[in-house]
Amino acid sequence: MTQLKKKYFGKNHLTDVIAFRLNDKSEQQVDGEIYISFPRAKENALKFDEPFEKEITRLMIHGSLHLIGYTDDTSNTMNEMTHLEDQYLEDTIWKDILPAEKNDK
Repeated sequence: MTQLKKKYFGKNHLTDVIAFRLNDKSEQQVDGEIYISFPRAKENALKFDEPFEKEITRLMIHGSLHLIGYTDDTSNTMNEMTHLEDQYLEDTIWKDILPAEKNDK
């Protein structure tokens, strides 16, 4: 993940999620890829005392928001994304999001 972050974003630091929009932003349908670091997600889950599945779901939501154009490069846009993540997370059944062998928290 660090290599992807450096190669495509010019930033050399750890990250938990990276999203790539593969088609033009003017197209209504989104074609993209989301990469999630399971080790970082596990660290975050422990740090924030949240279930691992919930953190993975949050990262999927976060990546999806990036795919549709949201950014988190300022405190205002970061707060907006966090608010949306929380809102969508409330409406998501995240407990069974992972197969049993990935569910280790």
